[in-house]
Amino acid sequence: MPYNIIVLIKQIVDIDLLKVDSSTGTPQVQGLPLRLETLSKNAVEEAVRIKEKHGGKVTAICFGTDKSTSAMKEAYAMGVDEGYILTGYTGNNPSLTAEVISRKIKEIPHDLIILGNQSAESYTGMLQGKLSAILDEPLLSDAVKIEVTDRNASVTMALENENIVAQAQMPVVISVTQEINEPRFPPVMQIMAAGRKKINIEAAQGTVKSSVEIISNTAPRSERRKMVFEDPEKGIPEIARVIKEAMK
Repeated sequence: MPYNIIVLIKQIVDIDLLKVDSSTGTPQVQGLPLRLETLSKNAVEEAVRIKEKHGGKVTAICFGTDKSTSAMKEAYAMGVDEGYILTGYTGNNPSLTAEVISRKIKEIPHDLIILGNQSAESYTGMLQGKLSAILDEPLLSDAVKIEVTDRNASVTMALENENIVAQAQMPVVISVTQEINEPRFPPVMQIMAAGRKKINIEAAQGTVKSSVEIISNTAPRSERRKMVFEDPEKGIPEIARVIKEAMK
């Protein structure tokens, strides 16, 4: 039985390239390339695997601009069939994000909505529950395994000492963890084809302003003490003493 799957993805700056201005302590994010965040890759991978096994279509949705298409192209290369970038919303409030993105979701026939269980920026883990409430669809969260049969979806959730299996009827919202799969590395031909594929750019409906104001965003100062000892036997006790003092 084929399934229509919506996968929610997020593009973030490549934090491996992030630098801090030494004079102001502020992160320098302007001009940094964007990439598909890790949990979004897990969500895409799982959606594509379900499509490959049962048939159907995978549609990806994310926020961004007409200039920030790299994450969607990466999702296309992994096997996503159609993608929408919603412009005009830059908030990071789970309630507002769910409100805005749910308007687009309601336009798309779907059986499953798959997303990461938290984002790499805020780690609130709240979007999944907010979406479930707005869409009036059951939520299966923190999945390490997904199985679909007819109109039912079941997930395995890994707890500290045991696994729990939960089931719900479609349509259903499912959040996944990094443990659910190992995202694929698309071959070169798929990457090239993804670059030529159409991406739908639309203004987010009913865009609302963020209720969060960032007052400051600075990195902590890092002061290093340089100590040089020519005699290791004398230096080791002194280093141990300095470390103990720093830990008090």
